[in-house]
Amino acid sequence: MCGIAGYWGSSPPGDPAVERTLDLMRRRGPDDRRACRADAGNGRQVCLLHARLRIIDLDARANQPFTIGSTTIVYNGEIYNYVELREQLEAEGVAFRTTSDTEVLLQCYRRYGEDCVRYFEGMWSFAIWDADRRVLFLSRDRFAEKPMYLRQTPHGLYFGSEPKFLAALAETRFSPNIRHLRRYLAHGYKSLYKADDTFFEGVTELRYAENLTVGPDRVGTPRKYWSPAPAVDPSMTLEDAIDGTRARLLESVRIRLRSDVPLAFCLSGGVDSAALVSIAAKAHGCRLETFSIIDDDERYNEEENILATVRDVGCAHRLVHIPKQEALPRLVDLVSYHDAPIATPTYYVHSLLSQAMHDSGYRVAFSGTSADELFTGYYDHFLLHLNAVRGDAEYPSYLDAWQRHTATFVRNPLLKNPNLYAERPTFRDHIYDGRAEIAAYFVEPFDEPFTEHPFTSDLLRNRMLNELFHEATPVILHEDDLNSMRYSIENRSPYLDTRLMDFAYSIPAQHLIRDGYAKAVLRDAVKGILNDRVRLDRRKKGFNASINSLVDLRSPEVRSYLLDPTARIFELIRRDRIAALFDVCPAPNHVSKFLFAFMNARIFLEQAA
Repeated sequence: MCGIAGYWGSSPPGDPAVERTLDLMRRRGPDDRRACRADAGNGRQVCLLHARLRIIDLDARANQPFTIGSTTIVYNGEIYNYVELREQLEAEGVAFRTTSDTEVLLQCYRRYGEDCVRYFEGMWSFAIWDADRRVLFLSRDRFAEKPMYLRQTPHGLYFGSEPKFLAALAETRFSPNIRHLRRYLAHGYKSLYKADDTFFEGVTELRYAENLTVGPDRVGTPRKYWSPAPAVDPSMTLEDAIDGTRARLLESVRIRLRSDVPLAFCLSGGVDSAALVSIAAKAHGCRLETFSIIDDDERYNEEENILATVRDVGCAHRLVHIPKQEALPRLVDLVSYHDAPIATPTYYVHSLLSQAMHDSGYRVAFSGTSADELFTGYYDHFLLHLNAVRGDAEYPSYLDAWQRHTATFVRNPLLKNPNLYAERPTFRDHIYDGRAEIAAYFVEPFDEPFTEHPFTSDLLRNRMLNELFHEATPVILHEDDLNSMRYSIENRSPYLDTRLMDFAYSIPAQHLIRDGYAKAVLRDAVKGILNDRVRLDRRKKGFNASINSLVDLRSPEVRSYLLDPTARIFELIRRDRIAALFDVCPAPNHVSKFLFAFMNARIFLEQAA
């Protein structure tokens, strides 16, 4: 895990700009920082910057920029199957001088060209300068776990792991993207990856599973090298689904345990993260320590389940309580580092875990991101599932289980109708939760229609794929990456494994939810590994927190800062209306998220001034 940045074009950054950028990259790469330049022909130059966080092959021989022959790479991420790829290349006569995955990646490029990415299982963003072809090759992994920001100008292209790196190289300041900020305030985090915008004008991202070739004479167009292609296998039995999931999940964890430094795990009270901890400890004999957030708000407190897993596995653990003191200064610092508002209170809380891991000396963290998007888990999934199995002979039993075990936990009144998707297959009103109420807080009206990408005609799988690639997961990965790198930690997500995902999306719908259990296949796949208290707990609290658990909105100091009438945020939000929400305690979920968004937008605009 590292930080990268660079430039291709006719007006390259000077040495002072390069040095300032490398200094900004020190949190992503505290162990080594350096840059190189190359003549790109036609009056153009390539500049590559790298900051290293040593995880695999700790020797300086693996530092970057890393060169073999006429090819040089700067790379952020991990190729988890690098051991197998190295063995294959060695059998074909390729010699290696390090034990790093960086060298394997570059040798794969030299062997297979731009098709090399098809061989990789992992997370990455990288730039390879190929002097023979006079081409700069950029790539981002299939799930967009590792960031790659872009800014194209008339004289060239800037790229990097964070917007601040691009701005430093270009020696400029970026203007905030007010439309994107309104989108965030009005519709919440699930709207952020519906468009190509970022929070800065003129800054875009290379999207998931995209490559970009630059040169010799122009910047190309990003192109997909992979797209999800769900193909349900109607002949798959429940036993096949369980066995196949178990095998692939254990293998995904196994290759992601590859590290030359100790490993830490985020642990909540749910199945997703607890399964990973239990697999690592029991199936693979990994020594580990878990880190968990404890929220005194009963809606989000998962301490009993967390301790059940800790006791069962017998691992070291640390419980981190949410402090209200110094909450605003911490939030200001996070927004500054993220170059963006923090999406929801969840990611403020996650930053506390990253700090605790850093303070305990860890450099690698595991999280349970995207089990819901692979195996079901959200309350609308239950209703979409009921619709999917409506013609099944066992439909009455599915309905009875939902009524007995699930309906009582659903707080959103929109999701209490079991016939919802039979009656209204296009219903998505719950996704932009509270949008009508929140609209009243805007100085000028703002609204955008909800859109979905058409991956498949299967309503349930299409919803899950949109969450995976356009709504929930991209935000989680963005926030996890920045929270982790703020404290020089690499974050790994074993559920984001291509082979596991392909298999999960081949499982027939009737197996996905059973007896009132979402993630039924996953739960059965970890039977005998994960303790039954967690494995059989139907409640879904989620890794979350209330605004009232984070900040004392009744504090005069907090109110004075947030409601300062000179703040630029009040060009967008009505000050008189927002002030009234400060007295709502406990705040409903959509109000809590909106208040948090307001606070972040207020801080972001102040910093962008």
